[in-house]
Amino acid sequence: MRKSLLLTGAVLLLAGCGTGGKASSHADQANGQKVFQAKCAGCHTLAAAGSTGTVGPNLDDAFRADKQQGFKQNTIQNVVLLQIRQPSAPMPPSLVKGADAQDVAAYVAAVAGTGSSNAKPPSQLGTDGKTIFKAECSSCHTLKAAAATGTIGPNLDQLKPAQATVQHQVEVGGGPMPAFKGKLSDAQISAVAKFVSSSAGK
Repeated sequence: MRKSLLLTGAVLLLAGCGTGGKASSHADQANGQKVFQAKCAGCHTLAAAGSTGTVGPNLDDAFRADKQQGFKQNTIQNVVLLQIRQPSAPMPPSLVKGADAQDVAAYVAAVAGTGSSNAKPPSQLGTDGKTIFKAECSSCHTLKAAAATGTIGPNLDQLKPAQATVQHQVEVGGGPMPAFKGKLSDAQISAVAKFVSSSAGK
């Protein structure tokens, strides 16, 4: 009930506040999926996208009950668009803009609470540092060696951190970054730390 009231309140805000318009009925969900996976997957769980991020809300949990209660897809789409345009910390402002924001909102509204995850659990990622980085870190950090362009966390090419620094940060987290100790094995943490420290800035 509380979730439904929150959703209704958010929709009313959309109607009355300067949010730059409502969600488009002509959004491109295929592009929305690509943008979501590049910009949002590292922080949010969304089974249909194969993402298991824990920094932001689990989008399947957030909207499953609303769908079961009969909320229309365009209502959920408007709520998602509002959150993109007026984010709460730690989600950065202007992460996704313009048509891409419309597309992501449409994609999330269509699939949240409906899919089963195709993402590999951390235990199946092996100990290749690049593979682990791409699965767990790339949507939040920029690192050219992994073709990552995330902007939530520091640009690792500019930072060029030492291996011990990376390992400590991965283990304990900090700010919007979750701690990976217990999620990744010690060998996996060492592997991703070595990959980042040896490839950052190159």
